[in-house]
Amino acid sequence: MQQQWQQPRDPHRLSADEVFKALGTTMQFGLSGDEVKRRLGRYGRNELQAEPPRAAWLKFLDQFANILVALLIVAAVISAGLWFYESRSALPYEAIAIFVIVLLNAVLGYVQESRAQKAMAALRQMAATRASVIREGAPQTIAAAELVPGDIIFIEEGSTIPADARLVQSTALQLQEAALTGESLPVSKNTLPVTTEAELGDRHNMVFSGTTVAYGHGRAVITGTGIQTQIGRIAGLLERAPEETTPLQKELDRVGKLLAMVVIVTAAAMIGIILLISEIRGLSDVFDALIFGVALAVAAVPEGLPAIVTAVLALGVQRMAKRNAIIRKLAAVEALGSANVIASDKTGTLTKNEMTVRRIVTASGCTNLNGTGYVPDGDLEFQSSNDAALQHELSRALRAADRANNAILREDDGRWTIHGDPTEAALIVAARKAGLTAEALDKRFSRIAEVPFSSERKLMSTIHADAKRRERLIALTKGAPDVLLTRCSHELVGREARPLTDARRAEILMSNEALAADALRTLGVAFRSLPPDLEEREGFDESVEQDLVFLGLIGMMDPPREEARIAIAKAKRAGIRPIMITGDHPKTATVIAAELGIASGGRVVAGLELKTMSDDALDRVVAEASVYARVNPEHKLRIVEALQRNGMMVAMTGDGVNDAPALKRADIGIAMGITGTDVSKEAADMVLADDNFATIVAAVEEGRAIFANIRRFLRYLLSSNFGEVMTMFFGVLLAGVIGLSAPGGDDGTLILPLMATQILWINLVTDGGPALALGVDPIDARTMTRSPRPRGEGVITRRMWKGIFFVGAVMAAGTLFVLDASLPGGLIEGKGSVAYAQTMAFTTLTMFQLFNVFNARSDEQSAFVGLFRNNWLSAAVVFSLILHIAVVYVPFLQEAFSTTALGPGDWLMCTVVASSVLWLRELGKLPVRAGSPHRRD
Repeated sequence: MQQQWQQPRDPHRLSADEVFKALGTTMQFGLSGDEVKRRLGRYGRNELQAEPPRAAWLKFLDQFANILVALLIVAAVISAGLWFYESRSALPYEAIAIFVIVLLNAVLGYVQESRAQKAMAALRQMAATRASVIREGAPQTIAAAELVPGDIIFIEEGSTIPADARLVQSTALQLQEAALTGESLPVSKNTLPVTTEAELGDRHNMVFSGTTVAYGHGRAVITGTGIQTQIGRIAGLLERAPEETTPLQKELDRVGKLLAMVVIVTAAAMIGIILLISEIRGLSDVFDALIFGVALAVAAVPEGLPAIVTAVLALGVQRMAKRNAIIRKLAAVEALGSANVIASDKTGTLTKNEMTVRRIVTASGCTNLNGTGYVPDGDLEFQSSNDAALQHELSRALRAADRANNAILREDDGRWTIHGDPTEAALIVAARKAGLTAEALDKRFSRIAEVPFSSERKLMSTIHADAKRRERLIALTKGAPDVLLTRCSHELVGREARPLTDARRAEILMSNEALAADALRTLGVAFRSLPPDLEEREGFDESVEQDLVFLGLIGMMDPPREEARIAIAKAKRAGIRPIMITGDHPKTATVIAAELGIASGGRVVAGLELKTMSDDALDRVVAEASVYARVNPEHKLRIVEALQRNGMMVAMTGDGVNDAPALKRADIGIAMGITGTDVSKEAADMVLADDNFATIVAAVEEGRAIFANIRRFLRYLLSSNFGEVMTMFFGVLLAGVIGLSAPGGDDGTLILPLMATQILWINLVTDGGPALALGVDPIDARTMTRSPRPRGEGVITRRMWKGIFFVGAVMAAGTLFVLDASLPGGLIEGKGSVAYAQTMAFTTLTMFQLFNVFNARSDEQSAFVGLFRNNWLSAAVVFSLILHIAVVYVPFLQEAFSTTALGPGDWLMCTVVASSVLWLRELGKLPVRAGSPHRRD
């Protein structure tokens, strides 16, 4: 069949014949083998192409593409050169330690990121592997990857749709499209053209790749394969969505660049000063000056920072896992704690994704059913002046709903599960709540025939033999209320069937509209007695659906999670704005949003409106609207991007394929672990193991606590390192003033305030333990009463920088004071040797940092509040002190670190001077607390 053809742009708007003509195919013949080859050559195989995988060694090298890591490597190389030049120890311990830290950090980062970029693979796995088609007039079973536009495919119950297609034949066809559109219920399909503008969820004549057939059968003509399917479009969005850099990553990059600048400028200045004030006798003296510059570089770079950041995040991830929040990317933890918007899908996230009967209206009144989901427990609340009549009507209505039903409800290991249509399962659960057991109903009503549901009739009927009344058969019917009423001649009132009047029909339709206004999906149920010989005389077909007795209206919905309602209230108190983004109908979205407390009476923005809205208009809309309905993947992505343009830190939750692009684009993507698709999980930064929205709030609390702890140890490490830098810099600059020249000064030799090995010891050991302990500080009770951190606010604020420089200055001044007092000459006359003075300075600076660790817990709160609530911190301080004592007194450590033993008076002097940093910071915090008692730390 070689002829001109082209893919129709909007096949859902065309008739079946127009689609056949456009695609150059027919229902009876399909495509020829030669035509299939041509189309495969033109459009390729029906699969999503994967990008060539990046080599593992290149991914590993990526972990070193960081300015701070680069500085550490340079410092290690120079330290190794220093060891080679001086040969003061058996091995270059400093260089080895730095290299080990850098390698450990790279390995941890590689392991955490190795599972990224798998969304495309998960999408490919969703495709059907085989497909039944008509080619050259004969049915064939082929690999789904070989399908092309124009192929005619068979659609059967339980199968997965292999490509996007236009229905040309449909019998009672219903598809489960929740993974693509967010629609919680199976969607009825037919072959009629959709003449109006419609989003995916409303294209009732189309079937989409990756969705499953819940009921019925049919045929369809393929209109899109591979990347041209709706799943393919999502794959394209995933590829185009850039990887977001979290604020912590950006801040550490800024800190790294700042440190690099400080190292280069300060080291260069120090070398210049040394060369100017010292007597240079040769190349060896120049090299000594360069070595002093390296020592300053070692002081400036916090060698343990990358490893501590990684370790603190990893420990936080473990805590989150215990609260059912599984983190896939370490750096995303702090972004979650900063989120001020949670854009959530509805189905399965805010709701249970379990249809539940909420209300039943019969002639004598209304019955409300409590309880949610498929657990058959829940009270019944009757609203009637005649409870006896209402209870009988309720029993008859639910009896009919339970029998005209093909779903199965069963309990497996304490968990109630369903097999079949969720709507039908909800009817069974309602019958059980009313006390109608499966055993009793099976015993009385044995099914002998079924008139299956069709989208044209919108009804389903089953015929049963009644064991109590052997002289009759009974037909039980359920379906669309407006259609069912036209088939009814009577209504059950109490135990009596009364004729239906026009006025009563109008009342029933008004009740149906009232249920729909509450976002309840409605069904009508009815029955009819049949003569026992009907099958022999006429058979069973849709003719039995006449002269029915109307039993009542049943309203059901996918109910909101109670824990989600509580979590949303907590989120609002924490300054987080919840937003619902769903593929469901706007009316349903409005009611669910109101019940959950997301929005009440606010604007609902539909997908069709979003489609024609400019980015500027959308930016204005997202500032106010909190409910979005009938959206498709591009809309979700646009909403997230508009929120981000408004300065929001967006956490996006979801479980379906349709959520994946927005999950990837959001600052933190959160997927459902139980109901979520592989695609959404691979695109997300975090997975909820229990699919519980409340877990997000718990994760936010943990995220905020982790971020606060990161600030604590950054404050501690940077202030300590600046103290070391200023000690080294001003120690050299003021060497002559404080007596740092060699005794007698006859050779002009300049001596460093601290040895490079001593500084490295402080950075790697004395800093490391307390800094890591700060990273596991318990959660502050005020954490969830504060507003989220503004998007533009850095991890290190201006107030933090002021505190860091102040503490560094105090440390440097105190350390140089002790150094001066320990040496002959200078401003304060001392009597010690150079080794003794350096040991005193070494000890004082170490003690400064051990006092400073308590300051670092807050820029506002007193260090004495909750002083001993962190046992790890207390243990780390004690352990660091013991290690330092060992360096001072153990002989082989004395040799390695150029120290000498100190007396009790020396320790007292070092401790008193070092404690000044605690008291001075306490005084500085007083006006901060007085001026703004509710500021974030």
